[in-house]
Amino acid sequence: MTRAHLYTFTRSEELMDRARKVIPSGIYGHQSPTMLTFGAYPKFLARGQGCRIWDVDGNEYIDFMCSYGPIVLGHHHPKVEEAAMAQHAQADCQNFPSEKWVELAELLVSITPAADWAVFAKNGSDVTSWALAVARAYTGRDKVIMAQGAYHGTHPWCVPIPTGIPAAERALVATFQYNDLESLKRVVAENKGQVAAIIVNAFRHDLLHDEEMPAPGFLEGVRALCDQEGIVLVIDDVRAGFRLNLGGSWEPYGVRPDLICYCKAIANGYPLAAGLGREELRRMAESVFFTGSYWTAAVPMAASIATINTLREEDGIEHMRRMGQRFRDGMDQQARSLGIEITQSGPPAIPFLTFKKDAGFERSRLFCGEAARRGVFLHPHHNWFLMTAHTERDIDQALGATDEAFKVVKEQFGG
Repeated sequence: MTRAHLYTFTRSEELMDRARKVIPSGIYGHQSPTMLTFGAYPKFLARGQGCRIWDVDGNEYIDFMCSYGPIVLGHHHPKVEEAAMAQHAQADCQNFPSEKWVELAELLVSITPAADWAVFAKNGSDVTSWALAVARAYTGRDKVIMAQGAYHGTHPWCVPIPTGIPAAERALVATFQYNDLESLKRVVAENKGQVAAIIVNAFRHDLLHDEEMPAPGFLEGVRALCDQEGIVLVIDDVRAGFRLNLGGSWEPYGVRPDLICYCKAIANGYPLAAGLGREELRRMAESVFFTGSYWTAAVPMAASIATINTLREEDGIEHMRRMGQRFRDGMDQQARSLGIEITQSGPPAIPFLTFKKDAGFERSRLFCGEAARRGVFLHPHHNWFLMTAHTERDIDQALGATDEAFKVVKEQFGG
């Protein structure tokens, strides 16, 4: 039996009290503790190593959030840190880029069949918004189409909570139902000749929603529609990139977008984003003003090169798939043995679990909170992530915690 740990959060609460005095909400955005189970999680972390993290009170967790996606090889990975520190000893942020700027672009183009060139920034929001600007410049059109409820960043056109955003910022964005090709065709027809871009996530991973992989024929239909109507197809691979396929998450489907947006796992936690595109869009990419004083920083690029090469050399994507499937299979068996109905969705490397008859996510919050009390960091509302540092032993230890968490759910809610 994996008993609940007697975790205390004295230091976390002290820091939160101080934070609230000088920072709106103390911690804001997707990392806000209000998104988690009250009393079961810390609010501040101190360090990480491999697939383990420790909070400021010294409590230890197996990490299945991976810093919301960026950590793909493991915290403080030796090869990545060695490359980053070697570059740091020379320089990081300078007047011009370092040679890593060229090396990383060459590497990305070499592994990405859909791409002929690359640009760099810092956040996923940077490159999704840049992609729309390139598409608009290329087509001479203004409107863009995205799936309803999809997350593409925090810029005004797509921020999920539009407080303070004028309606005009969203006037040129239309929406369709993900995986519903007829829905998309209707929206395109309603905006005939006006659509610059269709932007789609690698798969559906909306908050508070079971994940959805692309339905048979959906991606192929989107590609054909874009070709027919002269629309630029953008894949937002920010969340899934480098966990499903090194050549881009749609490459296994045989569907190649015109522009690809990367961030998160590209540099194992170092701040970096990339936009990749096909040759026909190069001239317009040159014409779009896109810059930032930190965007040429060399340390994250050195880290990215090491990250991608390590994933390739160690077959990291297949390892994450196997460990994710082991975790999923174990939880499925645990739930069935207790007569608890669950849904597990998404790819094994980016999994999510919900409970049936749980519209308010009460079961999810209880389950994840009980897992956290036993040293396993899951999220009740957001998808989870695997990293290559997860071993069979780690997965089996985590399953010991989830087994007990399921039992608590059963006791309180029944099936």
